[in-house]
Amino acid sequence: MPKKVCLVTGVGPGTGIAIVKRFAGNYEVAMIARNAERLQEFKNELPSTHAYPCDVSDLDELESVFKQIENDLDAPHLVIHNAVRGLFGNFQDITPRQFESAYRVNATAFLRLAQLASTAMQKRGQGAIICTGNTAAFRGTPRYSGFAPSKAAQRILAESIARTLGPSGIHVSYVAIDAVISVPWSREAMKDKPDEFFAQPADIAEHIWSVAHQPKSAWTFESILRPFGEKW
Repeated sequence: MPKKVCLVTGVGPGTGIAIVKRFAGNYEVAMIARNAERLQEFKNELPSTHAYPCDVSDLDELESVFKQIENDLDAPHLVIHNAVRGLFGNFQDITPRQFESAYRVNATAFLRLAQLASTAMQKRGQGAIICTGNTAAFRGTPRYSGFAPSKAAQRILAESIARTLGPSGIHVSYVAIDAVISVPWSREAMKDKPDEFFAQPADIAEHIWSVAHQPKSAWTFESILRPFGEKW
């Protein structure tokens, strides 16, 4: 039997590649990110992975790449939207164009992916669509006025999709990461922070794997991950 297909957006050297590593081997993993060179390096290192350079904010390009994945591999059985557009500054600092660009990646691209993926999933009567979020989806602080609204919209969109697709046997889940993720640049910028301050990408990926394979009688829609040392 051919392996099922997992599509992951936002595949970079952090949570994205950790997710790919966790699912590769059990799935054929279609990796989407803007950096074509880095995707090719990941593909060369990991079996059962496939590189599809794409800017998810370009909806025509996203749809074209999705169709290519269907032709090359199969319609995805699992979609993980990990791509993110960060935008920081108070409401007086950001421009409307910047504000809309965050929505384009965080919410609109997620909407289009769900639309494209759900058709085959509904025919199969199974599948999973998972979106990674963060603290900004739950509260707006001054510096996050350009970012939090798009993440809150993303979370509410995920809930709407979950309520629509759940009866068809499709699991939709929102995984929020309330933490600084341990990547080289965050560790360099926060040298004074202890290890327990950071969330490990591999541990995040393990949780996403668990959510993706939950039995239908006990699905999780929303989960919030934070290190044991995080103050909240």
